[in-house]
Amino acid sequence: MTIEYLKKGIDEKQRTEDNEKVKKVVEETLSKIENEGDNYIRELSEKFDNYSPSSFKLSENQIFELMDEVSDEDKEDIKFAQKQVKSFAEAQLKTLSELEVETHPGVILGHKNIPVQAVGCYVPAGKFPMVASAHMSVVTASVAGVPRIVATTPPFQGKPNPAVVTAMKMGGAHEIYVLGGMQGVGAMAIGTETIKPVDMLVGPGNAFVAEAKRQLYGRVGIDLFAGPTETMVIADNTVDGEICATDLLGQAEHGYNSPAVMITNSKKLAQETLSEIDRLLEILPTKDTASVSWRDYGEIILCDSYDEMLMKANDIASEHVQVMTDRDEWFLEKMTSYGALFLGPRTNVANGDKVIGTNHTLPTKKAGRYTGGLWVGKFIKTHTYQRIISDEAATKIGEYGSRLSHLEGFIGHAEQCNIRIRRYGGINVEYGKPASKIKN
Repeated sequence: MTIEYLKKGIDEKQRTEDNEKVKKVVEETLSKIENEGDNYIRELSEKFDNYSPSSFKLSENQIFELMDEVSDEDKEDIKFAQKQVKSFAEAQLKTLSELEVETHPGVILGHKNIPVQAVGCYVPAGKFPMVASAHMSVVTASVAGVPRIVATTPPFQGKPNPAVVTAMKMGGAHEIYVLGGMQGVGAMAIGTETIKPVDMLVGPGNAFVAEAKRQLYGRVGIDLFAGPTETMVIADNTVDGEICATDLLGQAEHGYNSPAVMITNSKKLAQETLSEIDRLLEILPTKDTASVSWRDYGEIILCDSYDEMLMKANDIASEHVQVMTDRDEWFLEKMTSYGALFLGPRTNVANGDKVIGTNHTLPTKKAGRYTGGLWVGKFIKTHTYQRIISDEAATKIGEYGSRLSHLEGFIGHAEQCNIRIRRYGGINVEYGKPASKIKN
């Protein structure tokens, strides 16, 4: 078994150091948001975005004025993408059934599904206006039945981005704010004098947004840790270097710290891909970002076998995994740790990011080992309930509960059971004692 790195990114130590710097900045920022509220929010917006309106919340008139700036053609494209996302979310919702079962005569157990009551959707727009992120969070929350959907996005080039705002409104957002980064996420979770806090945060973002969500988790719910984008290409000699290089750089342009990894069993393809990356970086308009990301975080890993490729892919647990091999279905069957799979050369990550209908808010930093991506079910809470409908069942369950509570030393617990044995079973259990086994 041999795994060879033909290209390696910066080491794990440096990545950890970078993360620690981000962690400290976010911690201090969130603390000041809590203590200083709107004033500090405004200070951050002025500092980072050169944006300081009378209100960060857009009025209905402002929203419609921004929507008027978007062409009919662009609105139709947004509508098509949102229809795709909505259709898939609705199909997913149908799989979430409620339940009620009688586990013992007279004992009814069940669960019901309840939407989260207030959700904050973060839509990135600093470097690129991420119109599609509005579809993925706002539309999906709307399908789930969330009654209060708050959406926030950074200003783009000093003002609200019309296309992003349009997508938010068309998607079903009830409140729209123009606030970016840590201040946007922090304001929605913590609340300020003018912003009512939400119960849950969703949406992708840069390293600072991801860290803010991590630190806020517990105070509010979060969808998942969705930080700087990650992509992986698993390929063999059934494809060529141009398509592999294109797919790697297509995600590397997201940011300076976006890992792009190729796993292959073909040295020829690996070398061809390296050459194509060099060629494409000469002509790619976003090369200033993509080249740095590829230099520091790009990797090409050469394996001896498909089993080795699979093992390495599951270990890395990348956010996006594009599979272009002679056995794509085998990888679908065997892969266990990833954000989303894109199978075959006709499929690509950009389609998933923008329009195809699956969600593009996906787990990063190996979180794919224990969670999938954002979907309609993330906005749904499943709550259990119990009901005892006969005196016989109250007595039967009660006597077991009494003895098991005593086994753990919880006398008060036992009395909750005992009082019902006395009232509904007519059995005089001595106070503070376990119930005797009822004879059938």
